[in-house]
Amino acid sequence: MKIAITGTPGTGKSTVSGSVDDYQVIRINDLIKAGYNLGADEERGGALIADVDRLSEYVDGLKGDIILEGHISHLLPVDMVIVLRASPKALKKRLAERGWTEAKIRENIEAEALDVILVEALSLNEKVYEIDTTNMTPMDVREAVLEIIRGTDKYKVGSVDFSEEAFF
Repeated sequence: MKIAITGTPGTGKSTVSGSVDDYQVIRINDLIKAGYNLGADEERGGALIADVDRLSEYVDGLKGDIILEGHISHLLPVDMVIVLRASPKALKKRLAERGWTEAKIRENIEAEALDVILVEALSLNEKVYEIDTTNMTPMDVREAVLEIIRGTDKYKVGSVDFSEEAFF
């Protein structure tokens, strides 16, 4: 099974994806840096533009139990998508601790409040779940991911809403 663990930067994707036993973890950003890109976007500070078509071809060829980790992993051919969420206030704090610029932080917390990744995931995938990681430990998030893999409906879409926190 191929599972995308996606979400706005700062929601805990990297932390939790490496803790799920029996799954090979593929970090999408590593693939982008390794050549699965269309070059740099100078308007966005030289950030690499993902080549989603090439990434999709690569993912299609993968076999076994795999977690694809990254904020665009939901755009790839997977069996299930788990969207990690966090309140805009929590994201602001986490991203500031990483030294992100105020503009980049604002862009990401607005995307979270407006459900951008969730909406994209729902438009491309049938099995989509969401976990609010705001007040969870990494082990709590890991356990929630495992519950989803085992078939729980506890984290079905619609339980998380940060729209009222968009502008604080």
